[in-house]
Amino acid sequence: MARIIPLSEGSFTVDATKQFVPYNPSVDTMQQRSGGSLLVEIQPFLVITNQDFILFDTGLGLRNKDGVLQIHQHLIDNGVNPMEITKVLMSHLHKDHSGGVSAVDPITGQRQLTFPHATYYVNRQEFQYALEHDGKSYLASDISLLQNYDNVVFTEGDGTIDDYISYEVTGGHCPYHQVFLINDEDGKIFFGGDEAPQMSYMIRRFAAKYDYDGKRGMELREQFKQRGIADDWTFLFYHDTKTPFNKFK
Repeated sequence: MARIIPLSEGSFTVDATKQFVPYNPSVDTMQQRSGGSLLVEIQPFLVITNQDFILFDTGLGLRNKDGVLQIHQHLIDNGVNPMEITKVLMSHLHKDHSGGVSAVDPITGQRQLTFPHATYYVNRQEFQYALEHDGKSYLASDISLLQNYDNVVFTEGDGTIDDYISYEVTGGHCPYHQVFLINDEDGKIFFGGDEAPQMSYMIRRFAAKYDYDGKRGMELREQFKQRGIADDWTFLFYHDTKTPFNKFK
């Protein structure tokens, strides 16, 4: 089996302003937060296959108290040099998934890709949509430089990467959301981004109000679960630090 490493960034609350505020359950309470706040866990993934070091989404792009990018520190803590990442697969570009796409160098003041030796895979329509909707959920400042680099592949529709990773445009959570399936001799690993964000979402049927198309999102979760059962997928859950990954029987 390929090695799966969850890279949890912790818990946050988010309200209508779309600002992510750190939440420590040992000292914070939801009653202290603004009305309508949701509790959200953030968790990119590293998957190490025989061919690649694959990063699924890039987190919020926060730095720790020492000024090191949180996602870089998590990789280092797991014995991986951030420069070893070979692929960055982006499900979509909401800022809690794409904040770590790039960062401003503290010394030069220049914004650069955080994984310069990796190939980034980003849906072309999602990228254009994100730039057009800069503001709350999308931050153009984090992602606009993607169009300037040769190591960024803008995908369109469904397709395959290196004959063992497939991607599908799903359009439930946001119009051009995409999901990924690794399929090699070690097994099948599915990253659904916000189409399959938590274990609990896969068990109960409901249409999420914050999805672009809640009914489609609900249908997609059921379809992916059934496909996963049939083909023995391991699901990666970006917003579930308690159950980072799981199979369904």
